[in-house]
Amino acid sequence: MAKKTIGFVELIWTCPRCSTKNPGPNKFCTACGAPQPENVTFEQAPDAKLITDAEKIARAKAGPDIHCPYCNARNPAGSKFCGACGGDQARAKARASGGVVGAFSQAAVAATPVVCPSCGSSNAAGASDCSKCGTVLGGVKSSVPLPAAKTAPASSRKLYGILAVAGLLVVCVIAGILWLASRTEGVTASVANVEWTRSVVIEAIGPVEREGWWDQIPSGAQQGSCYLKYRYTQDQPAANSREVCGTPYTVDTGTGIGEVVKECVYEVSEDWCSYTVMDWKTVDTATLSGRDLRPAWPSRALGSDQRFGDHEESYTVSFDADGRTYTVTPKSEAEFRRYALGSDWVLNVNTFGSVLSLKPAN
Repeated sequence: MAKKTIGFVELIWTCPRCSTKNPGPNKFCTACGAPQPENVTFEQAPDAKLITDAEKIARAKAGPDIHCPYCNARNPAGSKFCGACGGDQARAKARASGGVVGAFSQAAVAATPVVCPSCGSSNAAGASDCSKCGTVLGGVKSSVPLPAAKTAPASSRKLYGILAVAGLLVVCVIAGILWLASRTEGVTASVANVEWTRSVVIEAIGPVEREGWWDQIPSGAQQGSCYLKYRYTQDQPAANSREVCGTPYTVDTGTGIGEVVKECVYEVSEDWCSYTVMDWKTVDTATLSGRDLRPAWPSRALGSDQRFGDHEESYTVSFDADGRTYTVTPKSEAEFRRYALGSDWVLNVNTFGSVLSLKPAN
């Protein structure tokens, strides 16, 4: 799949000392001043939006930040010397990057306010401290309680009950049918009638209408109309292709800025055409049938441009058992020839009158 960048968003991190949520690029907590941990976990704010700050975007594109091997201060990728202690950054360790932070939506997400645990004032969602008394709000739960679970109305409960009973009845009916089908009895019957039918397709060379991809039309064929039809998928755009993308998601760049990307493929359409080609096609079918044990194939004189095609055969044997008739359909001529007229057989018959197996009576 082709990965496409939509833009960049500022991530957030939670201070391990006071639980304040801070902008991703901030090196120190805005509430208590604690340094951002080296192994900090960046998150995506619920209402994150694409940023336009060129400097932040350039930093995200430059690669993950690095940590000074001497004082552990955080520096932008490519720094030669530490901005805090001046140490050489040749052995600096790059921050982890590439992890998926979460799905991204440009629609603003409505968030509920939080209540200050000290003075009870209501503060905007995501506020790091109370606007009235300054108390740190990190980790404070929303002032809006979760709605109580709703009980299904009586009419719905009644409908569910009816559906449950109906489902149980269906299962019982199916079980009953299977039980009846499995019950069998032995019936002695004699062969009362045999029938066979055989047919042969007759083909001749003539114009045949077909369809196929434009580049697979046989040479010498007469091409008809064409239309664009999906043929394959590839990672790069092409002529007559349609871009299909997945849900955008945000990737941690290791800078406190997330890259919003989406994975796309291109469904390519090509010409699907009708064409006419000279080939064998069915012009007639010769059929022969009989009521004996000597099946034969129909014969017919063929023209110079004709040939015999597919052969088909079917067999039916009827048994009589005290006025009741049972039928079987042998699969081959050899099996069909076993059932001599008047011969006696023991049929294994189920409740519905189907013959499950049989054997000679003697």
